[in-house]
Amino acid sequence: MTCFPMMLRLEGRTCIVVGAGRIAAAKAAGLLHHGAQVIVVAPKAVNWIREKSKSGELAWRRRVFSARDVRGAFLVVAATDSTASNCAVFHTCRVRGVLCNVVDDPAHCDFFYPAVVRRGPLQIAISTGGNSPALAARLRKELEGQFGTEWSSFVEHIGKLRQEILSASMPLKEKREQLVKLAAQKAFLSFRRQVSANRRGKQPNLL
Repeated sequence: MTCFPMMLRLEGRTCIVVGAGRIAAAKAAGLLHHGAQVIVVAPKAVNWIREKSKSGELAWRRRVFSARDVRGAFLVVAATDSTASNCAVFHTCRVRGVLCNVVDDPAHCDFFYPAVVRRGPLQIAISTGGNSPALAARLRKELEGQFGTEWSSFVEHIGKLRQEILSASMPLKEKREQLVKLAAQKAFLSFRRQVSANRRGKQPNLL
């Protein structure tokens, strides 16, 4: 089995989490962080889900899962403590063409949660296709050491310069050359040196 790597935009999309325990809460939190409209389906819930429901940050359907819950959903995460219930959710989603992830059950997953290194807009995702989450976690820790917090401001800065270059009046070939220079290791090292030397907010010149 091979997986197609991609980054999803979840803003405004309906995402269902079946189950409301600690693991389900963590999945719901991740979906909320990326702007999804989260609906939790479970008779009982941990305090975090109760609080988010009261504040209106997510919807909590206080009952057992039914097939109608996936209607209009973009994706579903099954995170109950029952293997049979999780499998039922997966098969319901499969019949209706909705993407589903059953926690800790690769055989019943249309997608996997990668281990992610986050540095502002920079995200590095590591996946083993469900073969070894522990390996993915170890690689994430290694990459966290290689990519420090300075990468967040660096990516944001070259993003602004990229927009300036794209809107400038210059030949397309020259624009491409400038964009390649922005992403070069030399540009990052120069950025890091200038930021370290000057904490007063002066923006480094990467061109």
